[in-house]
Amino acid sequence: MFQTKSNLDHHEPLVLKSAIYSRILLITLIIFFRILASPYDTSASLNPPCLTATTTTTPNETHRSPIASSIENGIIWDSVYFIRAAECGYEYEQSYAFLPLLPLFISFFSPHRSLLALSSYLINNLAFVLAALYFYRLSIAILKDPEIALRATILFCFNPASIFYSSIYSESLYAILSLGGVYYFVSGRNNLAVLLLALSGLARSNGVLNAGYVCFQTMHRAYHALFQNKNFTLALQIIIVGAFRSACIFAPFVAFQAYGYYNMCVGRFPDEIRPWCKARVPLLYNYIQSHYWGVGFLRYFQLKQLPNFLLASPILSLAFFSIVHYAKSRPRIFFSLGFDTTIEEKSCDVMFLSEDLSRSKVAGSVEKSSVRIEEHFNVRKRKNVIKGDVSHVPKNSEPAARPGYLSASVLPFVLHLGFMAGTAFLVMHVQVATRFLSASPPLYWFASYIMTYPARYLRWGYLIWAYSAAYILLGSLLFSNFYPFT
Repeated sequence: MFQTKSNLDHHEPLVLKSAIYSRILLITLIIFFRILASPYDTSASLNPPCLTATTTTTPNETHRSPIASSIENGIIWDSVYFIRAAECGYEYEQSYAFLPLLPLFISFFSPHRSLLALSSYLINNLAFVLAALYFYRLSIAILKDPEIALRATILFCFNPASIFYSSIYSESLYAILSLGGVYYFVSGRNNLAVLLLALSGLARSNGVLNAGYVCFQTMHRAYHALFQNKNFTLALQIIIVGAFRSACIFAPFVAFQAYGYYNMCVGRFPDEIRPWCKARVPLLYNYIQSHYWGVGFLRYFQLKQLPNFLLASPILSLAFFSIVHYAKSRPRIFFSLGFDTTIEEKSCDVMFLSEDLSRSKVAGSVEKSSVRIEEHFNVRKRKNVIKGDVSHVPKNSEPAARPGYLSASVLPFVLHLGFMAGTAFLVMHVQVATRFLSASPPLYWFASYIMTYPARYLRWGYLIWAYSAAYILLGSLLFSNFYPFT
């Protein structure tokens, strides 16, 4: 059932091909729909001069090639803020809602607006291809099932929010950094993992939530050291190291907020100071989200927003059912946050206690553990049958510590998804949930899991693929022509 490292790698070329083909498909659809349809808003080409003369070129050049004009016409929605930040820096208060990693990357290429946009397209599509590869490797490490991991990765390559991964948005950078960071974390390469996860917080604000994986493992390792090994010193050391790693993941996002505070609040006249500058904890990002976009707890629960709730309902439903199914299937693990697990489950887990696991070690140790657990399970089952105690014969023929979506290792990902889905539904503009949750692995793991049981879930498998295809087509048509879409 489990394979060696060389056998695991034979799917990676297929993963890369799927990711590349999906990006070619998206770019083709974007070009096709831009030619086919007229944009709702034709102001994309407008580009006022920078407030400070930091460039040697005039933003509104009169002589532009048709290709340059077409590229600039693709600077729409949030893309305007990213390109503007790369070209002129952070000029306005609301622009600080768009974190600096993508503008920083593309600003190295050229001061010309069209080349900034082109470099952003190239960076994001390349980043997505690499993110798909990390998604597959992470899926292998957690699920220990190459077939389910491959199917989940292909679903990720054609996810419903695909249009944003091939546009001037930060989704691709966030995906490669968060997926790569978590992959290296479960592989034991903690320094590299913390670096990537910290950078994910400079791509998207929800990157700071990735510190939850560090906190989860720290909590379990400290508990194990204190209550099982009876080693208070080791437990304290684990807590200190975990707190330091978590702080490092938060640090870039906090530093950017401090940068915004310095630019917007320091050295201003009293009548120029913004209200958030006077707060005890001046959080620029929270103020911008609330003041400019009306983000807040239950503030989006209005009858006129019903279409947006319907637009987000597929992704939220998939998240809901994936969490509920895991909780119902593994209630002891889920409701105890993983503390109430057997020794066998701990031994094959890569998120609770492990500190230095490579991909080959994961596959080998899990294979041995699964054989031992299977034997223990069968012996216990035979004893119960001999005794006539059928009430203690498990109805499911799987061992308790099983690979796949229902393994103990999936728990922190399910908890992370639950927090993000709840935030998207209760606090954010709900239509953003489609792309907000699109880099969350449990969605695709669960979808791939139910597709392995075609007799029971065949209809749901078709529905998931139809949902992805419909949103790819709908997003390519609407978003690229400046119509509202998530």
